[in-house]
Amino acid sequence: MGDHAAPDGLRVLPVRGLPEFRPGDDLAAALARAMPWLADGDVVVVTSKIVSKVEGRLVPAPTDPEERDALRRRLVESETERVLARRGRTLIVASKLGLVQAAAGIDASNVRRDELALLPADPDASAERLRGALKLLLGVDVAVVVTDTMGRTWRIGQTDVAIGAAGMTVLHRYGGAVDAEGNELVVTEVALADEVAAAADLAKGKLGGLPVAVVRGLRVADDGSCARDLVRPLDEDMFWLGTDEALAQGRREAVLMRRSSRVFADEPVDAEALRRAVGVALTAPAPHHSTPFRFGWVRDPARRTALLDAMATRWRADLEADGRPADEVARRVARGDLLRRAPELVLAFRAGDGAHDYPDAQRRAAERDMFTVAGGAAVQSLLVALAAEGLASCWIGSTIFAPDVVRAALGLPDDWQPLGAVAVGVPGEPLTPRPPRDPAVGLVEW
Repeated sequence: MGDHAAPDGLRVLPVRGLPEFRPGDDLAAALARAMPWLADGDVVVVTSKIVSKVEGRLVPAPTDPEERDALRRRLVESETERVLARRGRTLIVASKLGLVQAAAGIDASNVRRDELALLPADPDASAERLRGALKLLLGVDVAVVVTDTMGRTWRIGQTDVAIGAAGMTVLHRYGGAVDAEGNELVVTEVALADEVAAAADLAKGKLGGLPVAVVRGLRVADDGSCARDLVRPLDEDMFWLGTDEALAQGRREAVLMRRSSRVFADEPVDAEALRRAVGVALTAPAPHHSTPFRFGWVRDPARRTALLDAMATRWRADLEADGRPADEVARRVARGDLLRRAPELVLAFRAGDGAHDYPDAQRRAAERDMFTVAGGAAVQSLLVALAAEGLASCWIGSTIFAPDVVRAALGLPDDWQPLGAVAVGVPGEPLTPRPPRDPAVGLVEW
């Protein structure tokens, strides 16, 4: 496909002398009177507001600011397909036209104080009707673009874009073309109708009362496309989730992102990310409003080696005392090598904080069980929080079987009960959510 550029330059011609439009007015006739000089190949760029006016898309509104705002909100809701983001009273929505913009395009500017304007019901059809009427009235073959003003994601400021179009190629695809250096242009696409809208707005402006301009000099080809073709399909949209939906999706997937990772990348762990994950884990529920769990980050290499060596010695002795074969002993002890390979090592403990001095052994044991459950919740919270930070982890319960060795190696009090070790690192392969299991596997309902 060739280029869409205008090598001889473009001219943007404001159309002056237009009346104040009201519902039922003949827009095409007014334009024909104002621009008898219109020529084949011109692009007539029309602000959507005057299209809305002549098509009767005006809603009576109270002049009281609060009542007017309340009506505006109801209209936004009626024109909205999905709310994507909100901040204070500002809503960014996907309208029923597929457009993503503030307040579904409902506007109080350039209309009477007792009215609000909705966007045209079908801007592409409006553009096609206007194009056909101008051909009948002036005998010219032109393109028509209907525009509205929008903000742009990640960019400050607003610009006019095409919400309706007829008679021109709205999207110019360069795929397969070759640049001056011989490089193939693989994915470049230019929203030509949007560029025309923005160019025309430089002549129209917002306050000058010039709602129409003509762009002349562009190579116009009618391929039957329309502005609706510029709306990205959901299956191609990387940002289709609104803020509320994204948060909900993130909450659903957070636990599913946690998995036991045994391969880590050769990259350092972000210390602040690990600290943030621990801060999240410390919010786990516990009896008596207590925090009966602790996390120990073994950062000193010498201390870490001494701890793991002592644990390996204990495991080997216990397995040999059980009469296990030598190859099984070696295999089981080797499982602890993951704790040596992991970039970071975090240990979990059940502490005695918040324990009551119950007189009978049964209640004391029950309380320890509650604290152990709370510690398990904290461990799971840590694993999920690490995954949310983009870090891989693997919980290994081996410290539970050598509590005295762990306490001795780290100089811990007797009431610190190990609840396992967590290997932490940058994932060696991307973390992806696992599919949830069938609830029937483990849920009993009465």
